[in-house]
Amino acid sequence: MAEQTQVDRPEAPTENITATSTGEMPSPKLSKEREKATRKRSLVRRIVVGAVIVLAVAGFFVWRYLNTYEGTDDAQVDGHINNISARVSGYVLKVNVDDNQYVAKGAVLVEIDPRDYQVALERARAELADAEATAQAMNLNVPVETIGTTTQLSTSESNLQAMQAAVGAAQRQLDSARAQLQQAEANNTRAQADVSRYRVLLGKDEVSQQLYDQADAAAKANAAAVDGARAAVSVAEQQVAQAQIRVSQAEAAVQYSRTGPQQVAATQARARAAIAAVQQKRAALDKAQLDLDYCTVAAPVTGVVNKRVEVGMNVQPGQTLLSVVSMDDVWITANFKETQLRSMKVGQRVTVSVDAYGREYKGRVESIAGATGAQFSLLPPENATGNYVKVVQRVPVKIVLDPGENREHLLRLGMSVEPKVWLQ
Repeated sequence: MAEQTQVDRPEAPTENITATSTGEMPSPKLSKEREKATRKRSLVRRIVVGAVIVLAVAGFFVWRYLNTYEGTDDAQVDGHINNISARVSGYVLKVNVDDNQYVAKGAVLVEIDPRDYQVALERARAELADAEATAQAMNLNVPVETIGTTTQLSTSESNLQAMQAAVGAAQRQLDSARAQLQQAEANNTRAQADVSRYRVLLGKDEVSQQLYDQADAAAKANAAAVDGARAAVSVAEQQVAQAQIRVSQAEAAVQYSRTGPQQVAATQARARAAIAAVQQKRAALDKAQLDLDYCTVAAPVTGVVNKRVEVGMNVQPGQTLLSVVSMDDVWITANFKETQLRSMKVGQRVTVSVDAYGREYKGRVESIAGATGAQFSLLPPENATGNYVKVVQRVPVKIVLDPGENREHLLRLGMSVEPKVWLQ
């Protein structure tokens, strides 16, 4: 009867009460350990799930952060290297700077012996003064020549008219002398005839001796008159010939005077040539002054010097003496992969990390090159041979720093930097 009696008991949790192999109930200590292990496993599961969630969220933010910029370690500081060369040849007297010295714009760096160029300058000044004096004299000759030729032409024409009038007068005198000769010859002929007749009559005693003597004297006088008339004719002919010669000379003088405009033009041309010579000498003087100024080599920009010249060297035009690296105008050249340019634009902000100083500089994208770096190489790649292998190319991007970022002039050309271009 006792074995059939059943006692109602509360049901124990199945996870905490498990019969043993002998049918006995577990002890309370064992149940507590199992409950503790169960809670531990639940806590671990919750921690793992939380960690996964945290990692997922962190990964999302990391992914989002990494997509907000493009960076590269293929970047360096660039700038202007101003190579300073000699513009004249000569002996180097003085070098006023040392390597890596900071110089200001306009500072005298090198001095070349100027004595030869000072002599050349003085010679050029003397030649210019001589040319200016010559030009001044030639310019004064132009109005004098103009007035002189005009006066000479007028005088020559007047003299020609006078000579022509003198020829007419001489010709009239010749005609008069010839007429007088004819008259004298006629009188002489009559007188000689009278003498002949009186001589015959005297032989017959038909006339007196006195009358014959008168006729003979008259004949002699007429003969002398003929000789005088002939001499007068000869003199008149000579006067006519001389007057004609003077007319020819006057005509030649008139012809020469009529070339006065050409002479004036020639004088003006010589004056212009003298002015051109003055300009040429002035240019030579300016060239000599420039050569003398070139003996002093000054810094074209503010920067750091790298010298290649020493005192005592004989330099030639075009020979590089120094290099000045400008510290005020530097930029960053970053070679980004072509796949990184998808969202990159001009004007985007940039953070530049400099390896040498462990600090960051702020700037912006100024420009993106028009070709990849390989295209500017000495031997650009050619794919026409068929041996084509696709390689990700790099495109230079110019990054300029914000004003005042490099006020300490710490950046040096060629330094390695790591820029980050912020895309958002």
